[in-house]
Amino acid sequence: MRANAIRFSAVVLAAGVSSRMQGRNKLLLPVGGETVIRRTVRNVLEAQPVETVAVVGFEAAALTEALSSLPIHMHFNPRFEQGQMTSVAAGVSALRQLTDAVIVCLGDMVLLTAADYRELAQRHAQLVEQSILVPQYRGQRGNPVVFSSWRIPEVIAGRRNPGCRHLIADHPEEVFNYHVAHDGFVTDLDTPEDYDRVLARLGPTRGAFSVLSDRPT
Repeated sequence: MRANAIRFSAVVLAAGVSSRMQGRNKLLLPVGGETVIRRTVRNVLEAQPVETVAVVGFEAAALTEALSSLPIHMHFNPRFEQGQMTSVAAGVSALRQLTDAVIVCLGDMVLLTAADYRELAQRHAQLVEQSILVPQYRGQRGNPVVFSSWRIPEVIAGRRNPGCRHLIADHPEEVFNYHVAHDGFVTDLDTPEDYDRVLARLGPTRGAFSVLSDRPT
């Protein structure tokens, strides 16, 4: 490895039930000729992490199929219905390669590019006092969050959750708020309306309601 190489691992959260997407799994919706989750993971991989773990739960078989042929480790979280914190702990516990930092990525942030993930890893590597980096766009907290690898045992034990607002609120001296240049860091796909807006930004295509209504129930 090059002396100036940045060594980080990625955990992609893909276990949620998409409760506000009218009964559909948002990660399996089409975007730009591929599924939401495949686009996200592909961009993460292009940032060149030393290892990537995708945490699945709800509709795990379909998500595994959507990510087939990609060089990642799939990890099933049997406690996925208990919330995102359990998936963070499950994904971090599945990491096996030596790393300096971990990026916890949301599976539905399709506007982020490999350069965006790489930028966060590079900025985190420059931190001296803090161990947690949180992107912010115009005062709004975003994702993904990056934390130093020495925190891994705490994350696995459940005493630390990098996606938890309480960690940021209770330990402000450990958090570096990194101001990012665009809103992709605060744009996810929770509702059909969110999906329509993202599709409109990515180019001419059909809207969420037509896609959702055409899929078999």
